[in-house]
Amino acid sequence: MLLTEKTHEAVEQKETVSEYIAHHIQDSNEWHLQIFGKEIFSLHLPHYHLHIPFLNIELDMSITLHVLMMMIAACMLIFVGTIAARKRKLIPTGLAGVMESLVLFIRDEIAIPNMGDKSGRKFTPFLTTLFLFILTLNLMGLIPLFATATANLSVTVGFATITLMVILIFGMKENGIIGFWKSLLPHGVPWWISPILFPIEVISIFAKAFALSVRLFANMLAGHMVIFNILGIIIIIGEIMGAAAGLVFSPVSVGLALFIDILEILVAFIQAYIFTILSALFYGMYMHPDH
Repeated sequence: MLLTEKTHEAVEQKETVSEYIAHHIQDSNEWHLQIFGKEIFSLHLPHYHLHIPFLNIELDMSITLHVLMMMIAACMLIFVGTIAARKRKLIPTGLAGVMESLVLFIRDEIAIPNMGDKSGRKFTPFLTTLFLFILTLNLMGLIPLFATATANLSVTVGFATITLMVILIFGMKENGIIGFWKSLLPHGVPWWISPILFPIEVISIFAKAFALSVRLFANMLAGHMVIFNILGIIIIIGEIMGAAAGLVFSPVSVGLALFIDILEILVAFIQAYIFTILSALFYGMYMHPDH
């Protein structure tokens, strides 16, 4: 009977932990900051709906938590970029030196090798902005004050849509509208295979963008779910075996969570790098198909 009651309490605690994890990773219209279970402040974000009369469509333009995180990240990058560019020196030092090293790395190791010298130099500012923005959002998710915007599929789909639009717009600008779509078919393909192969190649453009969004979303979401589940084990074990057992297991659980948290810092950099280098690869692939 006692075991049954303990099991029932453990199930309730598991559901509570699951609800807390779901609440943490989901987007919302409120921004709560809690430390040790106490709410420090709560901000209710504004709702706004845009009605388009002639189309009879109502769009939800509300500022959600993840939208707010992107606004904060943008402001942080503008502030850091302004500080870095304020004092120009022949040999930059400090923050300016770090920013210059990052820009040179993206230009020489990502943009030019995948897009060629002319296009690579042209797209270096865009790729640098993309990398820094995604990296900032990834790292913000590791700070309790903020939320992980890149763990939202809508956000990563937005990034992938930008990549898709750049592929289509600049691909047709470089090769012409007809030349761009014609370049999707490899040289020497028999004419009777073209009706089958062409739709597949068109779909592959959208599939590449979709893969970018899912890869970033899944990696950032999984890391946070693992951390919170490991910490939630303390509560569940405490309900099953008593508070003493929970305290005994807590150093192990916290140690594992800390290890995953440190690993998530590495993942934040890797995912920003992968998204940027694959975007550059796709740009070069469709802008310069002959190479």
